[in-house]
Parts: sequence; C-alpha cells; structure tokens
Amino acid sequence: MRFGFFGFLIGFAIFAQDGQAQSAVQTADGALLRGLDKVSGDIQDFPLRAGSSFDLGALNVALSECRYPVDNPMGDAFAYITISEDPLQPPVFMGWMVASSPALNPLDHRRYDVWVLRCAMSEASTE
Repeated sequence: MRFGFFGFLIGFAIFAQDGQAQSAVQTADGALLRGLDKVSGDIQDFPLRAGSSFDLGALNVALSECRYPVDNPMGDAFAYITISEDPLQPPVFMGWMVASSPALNPLDHRRYDVWVLRCAMSEASTE
C-alpha cells in the first residue's frame, strides 16, 4: 500500500511537470549589467554586447548570451556570464544570472556585486 501511494505521488509530479507550459525565449544582442563596489559604494551600469567583456575594477565580466521571453521582452532577462579575477585562475563566476531573481545564482565576491538588469535589443529587433 505504501509503494502504491508513493508511486501515485511520483506519477502526479511527473504529470504536473509535463503539463507546465514553457515560455518561448529570444536571444538578444546584449545585456545591461550593474556592478557595485562594496568598498567605495560606487554603482556602475554597463551595456555589453554578446561576446564582449567589461572590466569592473579587478574583475573582467564577459557576456556570452542574453535571453528574454518573447511575449514580454522587458519582463525578465537570463544572461550567461563569466567573471574572472585572474586570467590564469578559474573564473570566480560562470553561469546564468536571472534579472528578476539576482539572489538565485549570485556572484560571491568579497568586493564586487554584479547583476543583470535586462537584455539589450537593437532597434530593429524590437519593432
């Protein structure tokens, strides 16, 4: 009896997961990121095109890709970012950052915070 109920719960969870609608996403030309120097309190917004990088103090922030929901381009942004402090060492951060949930996968650095504000689209792609 206990396995029957457990099997029912697993089957229900799988069914519920399959029933969720996936939002269509579009890839943007770049992203707008924000950097915070926790020591000086300076905040800096910097636009990045996909494939480019920006130096924020001792950090190098590189954007690989930014995706946004097709039905709501200004609603959220999902950016794949690589942040390095020393080119000879592994990156201090590599992964997806989500604009609506910056604490979901944050940069853990003693001095700097970096987060995504939104994807940046060219004028032609927004019309």
